[in-house]
Amino acid sequence: MKRSDFHFDLPPELIAQHPPTARDGSRLLVVDASTGTWSHRTILDLPDLVPAGSICVPNDVRVRHARLFLRRGGGGAGEALLLRSLGSGQFEAMVKPGARLKPGATAAVVDPESGVALATIEVLDLLPEGLRTVRVHAEHNLNWDEIDRIGRLPLPPYIDHLADAEDESRYQTVFAAREGEAVAAPTAGLHFTRELIAELQARGCSWHPVRLHVGLGTFRPMTAERLEDHAMHEERFEIPAATAAFLEPLLRDRTRPVLCVGTTSLRTLEGAWNGERLQREGATRLFITPGYQLRTADHLLTNFHLPESTLFVLVSALLGLETAQAAYAEAVRERYRFFSYGDAMLILNACR
Repeated sequence: MKRSDFHFDLPPELIAQHPPTARDGSRLLVVDASTGTWSHRTILDLPDLVPAGSICVPNDVRVRHARLFLRRGGGGAGEALLLRSLGSGQFEAMVKPGARLKPGATAAVVDPESGVALATIEVLDLLPEGLRTVRVHAEHNLNWDEIDRIGRLPLPPYIDHLADAEDESRYQTVFAAREGEAVAAPTAGLHFTRELIAELQARGCSWHPVRLHVGLGTFRPMTAERLEDHAMHEERFEIPAATAAFLEPLLRDRTRPVLCVGTTSLRTLEGAWNGERLQREGATRLFITPGYQLRTADHLLTNFHLPESTLFVLVSALLGLETAQAAYAEAVRERYRFFSYGDAMLILNACR
């Protein structure tokens, strides 16, 4: 299949720039993959829509303040997006302008509003896919906790403002763990409040988190025209012992339905499951495309995604391309809000 098969027209005004007033205030398009039919509901209807006794699997990763604003030696501006820690203040990073930030280059890490220098970044090495190894230091090499104090939340490029106080609260799930090094939020989880989780649990639904450190694999655009030519960037995952112990016997027998809260949770389970056990730690480059048969999940809650993105390809794999295109056209007609701060879709019976 071709990348262009997954194009759709999206009016730019439907791209949500801010979260809804209430965290659980989004609309919900419910699509049954087994019939190709849909209905219009709200996130607050989830406890009535998810089968009683379902296993809910969210991604509890925390988004780090991984966006650093730079001032280069000649006074020019730059940016670095830290993707993962390599230890001793070193990080794998995307930098721009790449032509000016080659090995040996240094720049000041600055506050984007005041211009005050906060630290120094040094480019150490070139990596595949245009990435860099960098070191961030002030009086000493900085770790993630210190990076959180000088960086900004890396909002997606289609959000047109710097991260502010609202984003600090709302571009993070209420159940995010302290650990993790994601550079994008697992956005399906942004809709949940403690009260909504409690309502699901009151209906016998259990809550068992996994952790995918969201990076380039999730959001890097496809550039190849053929799907089989797109290479996913590796993303690391962890599955807690309690989650693995609970899920493994149920996945073997498929005795209870599994709802993945977000595409990152789905890719984690599918990448970690070998038919008998879940790999506790590892990395995945899994690209779910039409023809893929799910082995672990029955239902998926997800936001609305970019045209020609790997995530819309994933949705098309679960629904079929024709149904996915029709459902997204319905969402556009009904003025649903798209992307990270937007509305959501519940895909039922995805393992058709």
